[in-house]
Amino acid sequence: MNSPVDTILKELITYDKSIVQPVYVQVAQQIVNAIQRGYLSKGTKLPGTRTLSQLLQVHRNTAVAIYEELASQGWVEIIANRGTFVLLPEQTKAKIKATTQQVHQAYHYPKEAGFPFQESFHLASNYQQTEAKYIINDGKPDLRLHPTHQFSRWYSAAMKRKPLIQKWNRTTTASTSGFKTQLCNYLNATRGFHIKPNNLLNTRSSEMSLYIVSQLLIKQDDLVLVGQLSYHAANTIFQQAGATIRTIPVDDEGLDVEYIRQHFVKKRIRCVYVSAQRHYPTTKTLSAKRRLQLLQLAKEYGFAIIEDDYDYDFQYDGSAMLPMATADTNGIVIYLGKMGQSFFPSFQSGFVVAPENLIAEAYNYLTLLDEQGDIIQEQMLSELIAEGEIYRLLKKNIVTYKQRRDLLCLRLKLYFKDAIHFEKPSGGLAIWLRFAKKISLVRLANEAEALDVFLPKTILYQDKNACAIRFGFGHLNEDEIEDVVYRLKQAYDKVTRV
Repeated sequence: MNSPVDTILKELITYDKSIVQPVYVQVAQQIVNAIQRGYLSKGTKLPGTRTLSQLLQVHRNTAVAIYEELASQGWVEIIANRGTFVLLPEQTKAKIKATTQQVHQAYHYPKEAGFPFQESFHLASNYQQTEAKYIINDGKPDLRLHPTHQFSRWYSAAMKRKPLIQKWNRTTTASTSGFKTQLCNYLNATRGFHIKPNNLLNTRSSEMSLYIVSQLLIKQDDLVLVGQLSYHAANTIFQQAGATIRTIPVDDEGLDVEYIRQHFVKKRIRCVYVSAQRHYPTTKTLSAKRRLQLLQLAKEYGFAIIEDDYDYDFQYDGSAMLPMATADTNGIVIYLGKMGQSFFPSFQSGFVVAPENLIAEAYNYLTLLDEQGDIIQEQMLSELIAEGEIYRLLKKNIVTYKQRRDLLCLRLKLYFKDAIHFEKPSGGLAIWLRFAKKISLVRLANEAEALDVFLPKTILYQDKNACAIRFGFGHLNEDEIEDVVYRLKQAYDKVTRV
């Protein structure tokens, strides 16, 4: 007859060889669970490895690994020539079993909190699930172009650098890192800045950069001006900080600066958020004339300018206009950007360029949110900048993205003809696609999804003045662009069919 312990183990333990997690880890975790639940008490002798292997139908080496895993965590003690015995680690907290519930119910974590907390309407998720083959985004790069094999070598090399441990153990993080120095040099060379590392803060993303800046600038009910159509994530951050948002018209020259002068008074505006290089979502570039007007107005009215340059690097035709921040002599522009957009998101970095005193204060917020940082990533990116790899990879990808942009424009004209209006953008990874005939974009999205093309609500813009889509193309190869445009036209025909 099987012992009671053998029976318990046979009834409680199952494993799945098809999943990534090793069998010995799966079994060890279930034995731990049995100990925690009280099925196996302290001092219980577990079956030998030969018996356990037969009981669970696993190799004996797997049985040995199970007990070694349990011993390493302090759940069992292996005594030579005597056997394996259950322990109860001192740090393990005893579970409180609910007397009014069934045993299994006591271990289901509650779905709702038993106390009130502050809910935020502004932070409601925009995430939508879909099974569609194609997903159109707002202009993200193609992660398939990421040089995976090269990066694995670079990352491994960065981890082996001897100074790495010293950087982790440094007593202060305020000293200038090699990455900040290299990034500073890169921005000075490519974007016309004349900054020092003390003018620079690197973060995990441009959204984190904007969040930190908003905490520094905005108090409850402060007035923030954005474009009439603007970046939804930025608006969410401003609203969460307590700002009152007002919209400014956007035309072919970008943000209408004169509208600000005519409709707002001095000292009432806290900041103006603008994407000068390519306005989000319309891709319109703020003209040189209006850039000067906005800088002058900011000085006169006493407000800050947040310049979000989210895709400066992706320029196909001509040269990109230098950021407004490079012409700022009064310390009124806070410049946000991204580094490494040709890489996987985990290797990308956001940054803030601003006057030294604001950067020092922003650093305090950063250490609160992300004191650890990513030293390995910084080490690797520093070397890629210094060796010119960042520039080389970017130029290589720009050729690919330009081809995709051109193909998308040709296919849109071929299939839609006069049913849509768009201008070929000089850069960026998205096209502002306007429909000549007012249609229901929600219905278009539904019809497109039925044809395996998903249009998330965050790229649909519909009001009394707009019926448009911000069509991101960077993540689609040429064959996918052909297929997506064809299917989108089919969906459009269904919506407009009488």
